[in-house]
Amino acid sequence: MNGWTFEGQPGALGDSAVTLVESGSFCVSGRGGDIVPGGAQGVYTADTRLLSRWELRIDDVGVEPLNVFVTEPYHATFVGRAAPRPGRAESTLLVVRDRYVGGGLREDLTLRNLSDEPAGCLVDIHLAGDLADLFEVKAGRIRHALDVETTPDRTGLMICSASRCRGTRVVAEPQPISMPGILAFRIVVPARGEWTATVQVNPILDGEELPTRFSTRHPLEHAEPARRRADWDRLSPAVVTSDRTLTQVLRRSREDLGALRLFDPDRPEEPPTIAAGAPWFMTLFGRDSLLTSWMALPMDQSLALGTLRRLARLQGKTCDPLTEEEPGKILHELRFGAQASGLAYYGSVDATPLFVMLLGELRRWGLLRTEVEGLLPYADEALGWITRSADPFLSYRRKTDHGLIHQGWKDSFDGVTFADGTLARPPIALAEVQGYVYAAYNARAHFAHEAGDIAVEEEWKGRAARLREAFNDRFWMPERGYYAIGLDGEGRRIDSVASNPGHCLWTGIVDEDRAASVAGHLLSPRMFTGYGVRTLASDMGAYNPMSYHNGSVWPHDNSIIVAGLIRYGFAEEARRIASGLMEAAEAFGWRLPELFCGFDRDEFSSPVPYPTSCTPQAWAAASPIHLLRNMLRLDPWVPYGQVWLDPVPMEDIRVEGMPLAGSRLTIEVSDGKVSVAGLPEGMILHDEPRPPMSAPGGAFSVRGRRRRGDGQARDSGTRERTSTGRGAGSGGGDDR
Repeated sequence: MNGWTFEGQPGALGDSAVTLVESGSFCVSGRGGDIVPGGAQGVYTADTRLLSRWELRIDDVGVEPLNVFVTEPYHATFVGRAAPRPGRAESTLLVVRDRYVGGGLREDLTLRNLSDEPAGCLVDIHLAGDLADLFEVKAGRIRHALDVETTPDRTGLMICSASRCRGTRVVAEPQPISMPGILAFRIVVPARGEWTATVQVNPILDGEELPTRFSTRHPLEHAEPARRRADWDRLSPAVVTSDRTLTQVLRRSREDLGALRLFDPDRPEEPPTIAAGAPWFMTLFGRDSLLTSWMALPMDQSLALGTLRRLARLQGKTCDPLTEEEPGKILHELRFGAQASGLAYYGSVDATPLFVMLLGELRRWGLLRTEVEGLLPYADEALGWITRSADPFLSYRRKTDHGLIHQGWKDSFDGVTFADGTLARPPIALAEVQGYVYAAYNARAHFAHEAGDIAVEEEWKGRAARLREAFNDRFWMPERGYYAIGLDGEGRRIDSVASNPGHCLWTGIVDEDRAASVAGHLLSPRMFTGYGVRTLASDMGAYNPMSYHNGSVWPHDNSIIVAGLIRYGFAEEARRIASGLMEAAEAFGWRLPELFCGFDRDEFSSPVPYPTSCTPQAWAAASPIHLLRNMLRLDPWVPYGQVWLDPVPMEDIRVEGMPLAGSRLTIEVSDGKVSVAGLPEGMILHDEPRPPMSAPGGAFSVRGRRRRGDGQARDSGTRERTSTGRGAGSGGGDDR
């Protein structure tokens, strides 16, 4: 039961690990392609390790790796060479393993003989499957099923466990010699010729064999993953910029988000959701999937819609202390392993308000009103859970010792501490969670305003105003000029200086006269490393730059902080953080990791990796897209025919095909000029940051310069806000 509430981090896979992913299935191997037993390598589907060993031998000798080419997220080509043939000093036998992951696995094996005489070989694949649950592997505590049986047949091997209702069939063409744990081929490779074989690993789930998505019955380019990849590339916006780093990082972000999409085979017509990350979190998460979908809106809005629909179907309906399910609550994590098949765990305090926030933001991007009306009852159920639980702040405390101790995004056991390093004890009301709730209340008020329901609008506006007042009264620490990261069960301010208040800027719950002080703390040397803002300041008692949550740098955390700084008008501060993250991404091969160590930039010549960071990881992949949106200061409000766009001074950039309300925008920034084409008919383009909707004139009035989206160029960069006034941007509060 506590599989899906595992705390702590798994052992490192090592720099040589190759991870391939495709819609909930993945494979982790060494750089030569072998899967070696005894660690975390394997072929995984439905949170089950189908194969824990997959080692290739030529004449009983391993293959020497030469290189690996990962051409798609689900496909890699491993190139190696066999040992020298008898009487030769150099190898003349090239070995190529083309591996495709999708549901199960397909491997096309080619031996190329570069000599002038035929080569007689014994080719063995040594394989085994422990059918272990993903969380057992991740935690290093595998409970071996005693009834795992390996049965040879004429096409390959069958590995099954009746107790786990899981298994796999491994089949090969041409027909192999099958023995327990070995597929063997006795072959002759012609002089200057080739020999090929194809091996497929088909999952068996609940007694049903499911063929791998890369079947030999169809051309590879017609396989479902290949068609999905082609459609994703075709429909994703194209970004061309003079900034090489930004170009490469955005390309990698697009690839990773496409690879992490999850498709429901029972609802093929539904838009996809997004997994949290590979290799350990290839499943739907509440918080991670919601925030990733929000950040990815400029690239694709179907992820947000699919995530909202799936979470709505899984919304809590009853009270269960073991899973922490409660009516209206949004889940934390969904798992499909043999010991937790289809079980949802609800131990998250922030997924529920984030659900309402995302629905509000998606409507602003042009989600059809009929779609909103279908999801609004679920948002109201979520708000019902929030208002029943908040007193006046929303807090968390696990229901049993099976649950997560901390249930915000910093969910490690030591992720919430006082300034002296003392662990904070639940119940805890986190600062950022109050901001999410504030944003959710405002989003509901906007829905009511659009529907003309004045009474409901005033109710939620009033709740938001009262929460904001209470938050600024109870969480503000005047002696520090900063907000507490939370309140403990005794009402004491948890007084660490940490990144949490940056999320409060994002949602707009921070009083304007305190925003400059918050920004100053975030960009101070004890918080800002030069590559990003630490999760915890360097002078705090629990600070450790090599820890998971107490001094490391998380790209998604920084992306949200950038959005908050832009919202309050701190454009230069936001640009410093965004630039640092892009330079870190370049050092990591154009891919932002889940997190990296929080050492100062002047201490080491490049950012120091965190060894067990997920790669690819969803909200890290989406962060560059969110950063670009905020640097453009792009803020749509489609229901009222408005869009704001006022880039901060930046390199030349052209974005083609950005989806908005059924249209495709082209945005170009060149030599300080901005042009926009493709706006929906009648949409008004404002060439300034969006003002607060709570400004004088009414929460839903619009003021300031504006123009139609006619594609004409205009000046940019002349109205950049100073660090004292509140601007707009893509904040999460939706109260402007």
